[in-house]
Amino acid sequence: MFKRIKQNTIGNIFPNTLNLEKTTSKCPCGQCSVCPKNSTFFTEQRCGFRKAPKRTEQRRVEAEEVGQKEVNPSESSANRKKSLIPPVEPPPSNAPHRTFRVLIKPFVFTVGFTGCAFGTASIWQYETLKSRVQSYFDEARADWFEKLRPQKEGDFRKQVNRWWNSLSEGQRTVSGIIAANVLVFCLWRVPSLQRRMMKYFTSNPASKASCLPMIFSTFSHFSLTHMAANMYVLWSFSSSIVSLLGQEQFMAVYLSAGVISTFVSYVCKTVTGRFGPSLGASGAIMTILAAVCTKIPEAKLAIIFLPMFTFSAGSAVKAIIALDSVGLFLGWRFFDHAAHLGGALFGIWYIHYGHELIWKRREPFVKIWHNIRTGGPRSSGGNGSL
Repeated sequence: MFKRIKQNTIGNIFPNTLNLEKTTSKCPCGQCSVCPKNSTFFTEQRCGFRKAPKRTEQRRVEAEEVGQKEVNPSESSANRKKSLIPPVEPPPSNAPHRTFRVLIKPFVFTVGFTGCAFGTASIWQYETLKSRVQSYFDEARADWFEKLRPQKEGDFRKQVNRWWNSLSEGQRTVSGIIAANVLVFCLWRVPSLQRRMMKYFTSNPASKASCLPMIFSTFSHFSLTHMAANMYVLWSFSSSIVSLLGQEQFMAVYLSAGVISTFVSYVCKTVTGRFGPSLGASGAIMTILAAVCTKIPEAKLAIIFLPMFTFSAGSAVKAIIALDSVGLFLGWRFFDHAAHLGGALFGIWYIHYGHELIWKRREPFVKIWHNIRTGGPRSSGGNGSL
């Protein structure tokens, strides 16, 4: 039987020690005449002292962190070798989501850079034509001295000059572009430059630096396979595109195509909300490929690994546009299909309309530059020839 005790006595003796439960029930004996019915009893629980819960969750978190430290290095190194882009840090929490205001600065930069590229190309062509007249007599004089000077056998510099002169004008033009891509590829291998390379040589509309990477990422490749494939295509089409446009116009189109294709990629990333870094010369090279295929649609092309299968250039550009369109709408993430598609459409547009609207209307700008170079038009006397 339980002993009936007073509540105040227990509370005064052990105020914080016992955990008592108040119950109202009949006497436990059931037949006791001494204990009144419905008496109030205070019974002590078996576990009067509550033990602190074990900190198992903290240990689990620590174990998971240790496991990640042991697994992540191997996984990251394997993924780094397989991916075409460098490892990406998690985006900040305040990253823009479908905010079209982030496209204002890239749009202004695209328009300004394109105008500067074609303006510089016009000045370059003017200076080239002017220097050719001056260098004609210099070359004749140099040839005369070359005949008088005794020839050296096995001269390394002479062999390099022979090799350089054996290249076409297009191949000599793209040699500088290929050298720049190789240099940037080597810079990716310097650990201390990883953050700067990630900031300025990958294009991302969510990044703080969104304008300069639009042109710098055109010369940036993280994967050797990616760079080799792009440079091979550029080398293959270099002779055709330079013979069509000329050296100066080709450089203006190539640089403008890199910025324009990146801007198209920015627009698609902002619309879909899939922000991420992109890099590579694929957008600019797609412009060159599409321009050649549009200008010479009957030309025969072949794949390097399957030379027995040939197809027309017109069919090739249609297939490429269809493939990139499907990849864009289905959300394929392996390539930047928006940049490819933007570059191809810009190449087609430039052959049909851009050459007439931009390049053939450069004469007023060239006249302004000519007046600056010659000190302005003469008001009286003399002639105004070059």
